[in-house]
Amino acid sequence: MKRVVIKVGTAVLTQDNNIAKERMLNLVSLIAMLKRRYDVVLVTSGAVAAGYSTLKLDKRKQIGKKALAAAGQPILMTAYKKKFDIYDIPTAQILLTEDDFDSRKRTKMFQEIIDAHLENNILPIINENDITSTPEQLFGDNDQLSAHVAHAVGAELLVILSDIDGYYNKNPQEFKDAKLYKSVNELPQSVLVDTSTPNNEFATGGIVTKLKAADFLISRGRKMFLCNGFDLDAAESFLLRDKHELGTLFEPKINKNQS
Repeated sequence: MKRVVIKVGTAVLTQDNNIAKERMLNLVSLIAMLKRRYDVVLVTSGAVAAGYSTLKLDKRKQIGKKALAAAGQPILMTAYKKKFDIYDIPTAQILLTEDDFDSRKRTKMFQEIIDAHLENNILPIINENDITSTPEQLFGDNDQLSAHVAHAVGAELLVILSDIDGYYNKNPQEFKDAKLYKSVNELPQSVLVDTSTPNNEFATGGIVTKLKAADFLISRGRKMFLCNGFDLDAAESFLLRDKHELGTLFEPKINKNQS
């Protein structure tokens, strides 16, 4: 069975500093359908934003962000559990940092844990461990975390559900004539160093972190699909009907010399 990693961002999961229940349910429903065809791993943001619903701290300060994440993580996981219970899908929480990918022993350990979960029809839900880690131990955004997870667990595809329809040749919010790239095979270094511009105050990513995730994967022979998480039609069409109607597919160049 093919393996996919689904990553959902804070902007999609939360609204007005609360979990967007309907959008979360739509995501859970999609994953329930995907599990009939794929092994699925979920990488989720939203803990800090969920924590703010009960604890009004400044997330720009390190301790404030950690306290919000600590308060929000069980809120987030409880919300997921209630919705996955509708489909009788058990879940497990895994918190990782960048250090977990730098140690062969630690990487092998979480790889085996994820394999065990999937073999027993348990959905692994992964988030970055903001609480006990130092800034040097963190990716800082779940786009790059999800790319590293996809590579480590041998996933054929990473799907990033975002607040945008895909990757454009220019900012679609500023330019009406912006065109969506349907397929991308390589990324110039210039687009990987631009300032990140997340659209949500609790988000840590932006288009640049997504492009960095894509660059990481295509350089390792893997694929990434970037599409809208508010309307899951593009993701459903691509993953379940094999139709690429909207969204951007990042994939390695095909070597014509390969047989």
